[in-house]
Amino acid sequence: MGRITTIRDILGVIKDKASLSKAALLSKSNVSLSLRLAILRATTHAPPAPPDDHHLSAILSHGNSSRVTASAVITALMDRLNSTSNCYVALKCLIIIHHIIKRGPFILQDQLSVFPATGGYNYLKLSAFRDGATAGTWALSAWVRWYARYLETLLFTSRVLGYFLCSSSNGMIKNNQEERISSFLNVDLIREVDSMIGLIEEMCKAPDPTPLEGNILLNEVMGLLANDYLSAVNEILLRLGEFKERLSCQSFGDSVELICALKRLENCKDRMGVLFSIKKPSIDMLWDLAEELKDEIGVLKVYKEGGRSLSLERREKGSESARLGHRVLKSADRMQFQSGRFDMNRLNNPLNRKSYDFL
Repeated sequence: MGRITTIRDILGVIKDKASLSKAALLSKSNVSLSLRLAILRATTHAPPAPPDDHHLSAILSHGNSSRVTASAVITALMDRLNSTSNCYVALKCLIIIHHIIKRGPFILQDQLSVFPATGGYNYLKLSAFRDGATAGTWALSAWVRWYARYLETLLFTSRVLGYFLCSSSNGMIKNNQEERISSFLNVDLIREVDSMIGLIEEMCKAPDPTPLEGNILLNEVMGLLANDYLSAVNEILLRLGEFKERLSCQSFGDSVELICALKRLENCKDRMGVLFSIKKPSIDMLWDLAEELKDEIGVLKVYKEGGRSLSLERREKGSESARLGHRVLKSADRMQFQSGRFDMNRLNNPLNRKSYDFL
């Protein structure tokens, strides 16, 4: 997308200069002035290109100084986003929010996660966004609405996980991820897997990029999404690997919920292949493991039904030892060990375990 119309370009430049002048007049301190100028310079009407890395770094550095300043950064950014009707300005604001989630300092991420205090639906308030200046900006408006909805979903998923999914600052959490996940209850694992599959489902709803092919703003958005996709793949793999460890001690309800989640994930496979031409072993591993788990849950159901029939037959024969063995087995089942790494789970699991190395 190059220049739209001469008048539109000129009006955009005038608006940018007016905003810069207004910020200079109203700012009560040098910090406030430099902050607002950094946001305005990163989100100009023209050129239709991603925010310059220099301006991005300035915004991120402001958010690392204090909680008050970080809050001011988020407030100024949201004000800019919610007051514009220009698709380029809106996309640039959303890209900055995505960069805050991806590589912003913790204090800035924290302020983003609690703004507004109530959170909730339509967090970024762009569900009605329209830029009808041209056919191109009208098409790009659909991307603005979807991208805002995607970022809302990413923020929700991060709240469920307790950390930002794609953030580069989660090193300590990720180092102990396997041990941490092994301590989760099944209901917690299912909730986290469900939220990440919801994120992938939202990715699948991206508008058709064909009419806007070559748009460098959208190229930036898709690059950020590709990184999120890989992060989600690795996180889901860890949790599905843990579910595989626990197959023998899952309740019927847990198995049903897991099967439903795996089917939703499977429905995303073709669309994700169209959106991202990424060749990574971890992606192939995810689809293979999802299919394998579905099959093994079915095998386990048959195995358990067979076990119940055998126990009934032995009871009818009046075998006291069989009754005792049945009671011991049922007692072990009731213990519901949360990780298949315990010896009892290994004894009860009829399925061969496989290890998965995540790349």
